[in-house]
Amino acid sequence: MTDAAIETPRFRLKLIPLISVVVLGLGIPVLGAMAAILTAKILHWQITPGANPPWLYLQHFYQTAFAIVAIVALKYTLVPADYGLHLPRGKSYVAAAIGWGIVFGLLMTVVDYAPQLLHHTKPDAGYPLTPQNVWSWLFFEGIYVGPTEEIPFRALLVNFLIATMPGKFRVGRFEMSWAGVLVALIFALAHATNFSTRAWPEALGQQVYAFALGVLYAYWLEKSKSVLAPAIGHNVGDFVETAIMMAWIAFL
Repeated sequence: MTDAAIETPRFRLKLIPLISVVVLGLGIPVLGAMAAILTAKILHWQITPGANPPWLYLQHFYQTAFAIVAIVALKYTLVPADYGLHLPRGKSYVAAAIGWGIVFGLLMTVVDYAPQLLHHTKPDAGYPLTPQNVWSWLFFEGIYVGPTEEIPFRALLVNFLIATMPGKFRVGRFEMSWAGVLVALIFALAHATNFSTRAWPEALGQQVYAFALGVLYAYWLEKSKSVLAPAIGHNVGDFVETAIMMAWIAFL
């Protein structure tokens, strides 16, 4: 087979796939939240929407379920692509995910708690460090959040866009699909509400690292053909930051 025969198609922006990704990327978390609220009402659970484990566990469960439904529907109808819901085929990138997860966990801690570091004060976790809270949050950040965010954002959105809007992004020897870069941008912009709750340097820092992480997760997804490495990297980074914050409050 000649190089011309396997040449990657030239990248072209396509409006319908791009709109579809934005709608799915914003709509699936909203549907997850609506399903979580409905479930809590039906079962009479006292769950308050917000940054608390009961809500996050339930909302993330539903957004992942909706993402899997969307993947199955697309795979067997309009976009029969490989969506990465299997073990890696070839190099796994798991070791890289663990290493970079630790690095980004430390970086996120510095960015998110820069005022406390500068003024030598302790951060506010927003909840008491009871054993139940500690284990609920550590399990969520270290095990649960990776697959329940990477399946919707990377497995679904990136692979859908690779299939419908192919084309490579190259810088030197680094190469990946433009789809991963575009979804990383959407992923970062989804955190733009932080500008209303944090000082702008912190919020801007979060935008930068959210975009960088989105690109890295998409790269691992594309190279390994699996969502495993992105999920592990996501878990490790969030676990490291949460564990450092808790240790800081408890022991320093």
